[in-house]
Amino acid sequence: MAISQSSLSSIPTCYATVSIGTPDTPLDQKLEAIAGAGFQGIELGFPDLLSFASKQRNKEVKPQDFDTLCDVAQEVKQLVEKNGLKIVMLQPFSNFEGWEEGSEGREDALRRATGWIRIMQAVGTDMLQVGSTDSPHALGSLDYLASDLQQLADLLAAHNFRLAYENWCWATHAPDWIDVWEIVKKVDRPNVGLCLDTFQTAGGEWADPTTTSGLIEREGGAEALQSQFETSLDIMSRTIPKEKIYILQISDAYKPKKPLDPEPDESGLRPRGRWSSCLRPLPFDGGYLPVVDVTKAVLRTGFRGWLSTEVFDGGPDGSNQDWKDMKAYTKKAMVAHERLLKEAADP
Repeated sequence: MAISQSSLSSIPTCYATVSIGTPDTPLDQKLEAIAGAGFQGIELGFPDLLSFASKQRNKEVKPQDFDTLCDVAQEVKQLVEKNGLKIVMLQPFSNFEGWEEGSEGREDALRRATGWIRIMQAVGTDMLQVGSTDSPHALGSLDYLASDLQQLADLLAAHNFRLAYENWCWATHAPDWIDVWEIVKKVDRPNVGLCLDTFQTAGGEWADPTTTSGLIEREGGAEALQSQFETSLDIMSRTIPKEKIYILQISDAYKPKKPLDPEPDESGLRPRGRWSSCLRPLPFDGGYLPVVDVTKAVLRTGFRGWLSTEVFDGGPDGSNQDWKDMKAYTKKAMVAHERLLKEAADP
């Protein structure tokens, strides 16, 4: 499908609250910076909700204190509306699917799902982002994963809520876009679609933070890698219906100065997960991923929905972002958004 510049002019803009400052940064300051740069919506990050709740109640609010979180969520809703913004999505809901029947992990996942749905009601959003599980305990059958997500989709559907399923490129069973798309098709619910992400796609299929080159190293070299990646993007463009893409998240990645250890760290987090946590800048700001190519592939499906900036920018070494001027950063993010759409459009 052609990508005309005029068709991109109405694409709504979004910014993730976890992508500016730290969880300790006052939420009102984050929202002012996001709104001031011209963004129309936010992804509300659960860490920001927890931090805001703890400050408002003068105590440490636990992740499963849903009564308090729902009360505070109503205050967040008012704050967001005051800034002229919309809460597009609550994120990131993780490690829901794949638990063994009757396990404590499965019971915990259902408790969390029920609580997060209550928060969605209170805060006024209709979409939940669900990342593909990275638990080593998850069972690997796509049919099994899909059956769990059917259960979550039905819980959400009772409130007219949607589930945006995202491939996390360090996931244990569904790290690529085609994996989560296969699962979404198996789930076969009208309120389940995809959260696609330029980092998760390029960072999983094209780049590798554990190699000196920063690329996946396989037989045939860089030329074969590029050909395979282009084929994957072409399949994406031709096979995913536009209405099954709920949101596209945008970020780049720095090439690590030193290749990351290929083994999981002490917490069990795989190298791409560690890379994701602090080495994801804005497009055109020092990264090396083919962000424009991924964006083009998504837009060629006909998708013209929310484009959301979701970065985790610790600078090239992952540790030196001081966030002294959040307003300047969000304005830079808007410039990057506009440039990305310009470069993604057909000549």
